[in-house]
Amino acid sequence: MQRLLKITIVESDPARAALIEESLLRVGQYELNIINDMTRLNSAIKEINPDIVLIDLDNPSRDALEELTLATAPLERPVALFVDQGDANLTKLAIEAGVSAYVVDGLRADRLKPILDAAVARFNMFRQMRTELAATKRALEERKVIDRAKGILMKAKGIDEEAAYALLRRAAMDQGRKVGDVAEALVSTAGLLS
Repeated sequence: MQRLLKITIVESDPARAALIEESLLRVGQYELNIINDMTRLNSAIKEINPDIVLIDLDNPSRDALEELTLATAPLERPVALFVDQGDANLTKLAIEAGVSAYVVDGLRADRLKPILDAAVARFNMFRQMRTELAATKRALEERKVIDRAKGILMKAKGIDEEAAYALLRRAAMDQGRKVGDVAEALVSTAGLLS
């Protein structure tokens, strides 16, 4: 059996929170949690650890928006923010903070599921991009270290770049390590000796 999507609703008005909960239950089965007390938001989000956070605000201020985005950890989970009135600066701030969906004109039951689906899809797309970017950065750093190690070997042994790389590769195979790890050790050792 598939686990239910865990959604946390952040809404200070209990009546409005109940309407949101009812709307969600009409369109699907979810594990729902409601947070009414904004002073406990950070600890409640950590305790509940939801799959997605839905926030409904009338008129968010810059400070309230910053506090909400920090508390809901939008880089760890999708966050859908519903506001009644638009403000270009707040929209930009929310998107830069990682909010997956910023919806102006409030929260309507008929739009709720498609917006949450879009927020999850957008979050997953950006998470994949962040993962790929981190892997690319690591590969670039490893490439720089390998190039430095080749330079050290070329200078010390009087060999060309191809021979230096072959030497690194052979040492890595002999030691059962990656070429990048052997190169890192060589660069560190050379740094100690100079």
